[in-house]
Amino acid sequence: MDKITLKGKAIPDKVSAKHVRKAGAVPCIVYGNEVKNMAIQCDLVPLHKAFAKAGESTLVELDIDGKTLPVLFKAVSFHPVSGREIHVDFYAVNMKKEIEAEVPVRFEGEAPACKELGAIFVASHHHVRVRSLPGDLPHDLPVNIAKLVAFHDSVTVADLTVPKGVTVMDAKDMVLAIVQEPRAVEEIAPPTPTAEEVAAAAAATEGEPPKAGGVIPGNPEGAGAPAKEAKVEEKKAGKK
Repeated sequence: MDKITLKGKAIPDKVSAKHVRKAGAVPCIVYGNEVKNMAIQCDLVPLHKAFAKAGESTLVELDIDGKTLPVLFKAVSFHPVSGREIHVDFYAVNMKKEIEAEVPVRFEGEAPACKELGAIFVASHHHVRVRSLPGDLPHDLPVNIAKLVAFHDSVTVADLTVPKGVTVMDAKDMVLAIVQEPRAVEEIAPPTPTAEEVAAAAAATEGEPPKAGGVIPGNPEGAGAPAKEAKVEEKKAGKK
């Protein structure tokens, strides 16, 4: 990887972090090897690009008013809405002393179990902790997932490709990723209706009986019409 450089300048004592941000810069603190806590500011765009390349495991040459220090991004705070960097802790390292750092795991290749069996790839760890001299610190550690050929196959720390001078601190049997069987979608059968529900449904389908005075289909005069006809017949019978 190409050398990553970044420029910064000391923040005067009377200048607040809020003022620095308004000016389009990011307030930072530098501490570590032979460095007392030093408040500096870096322009947002160059800092954003440097962090995107370096992450927290790659050395950055930080130029502070003409003095260069080898540093690591130790902690970065982000704005909750814009996502931009709003504060950074830089850790100045001693190039002759080993340090510990978290390094990203890079999964390489293709898992046959996923391609041929439809397995689900599940990464359980995306970083491992390593120890090395600052100059030997890797940007990431690759692991080939081509060995994942059957369900429940896994890759562990022991499968990592680790360069000379670097020691992985995590246990060798720590699982980094595994392939699992896809979960079957369960078909949920509708609940069996009770006897009361069946009776209620039947009643709703048949409909309620017509109320008194209501219209009977086929009889426009309504439900009272047959009663009138009966009275007329009775009167005729009395005249005979």
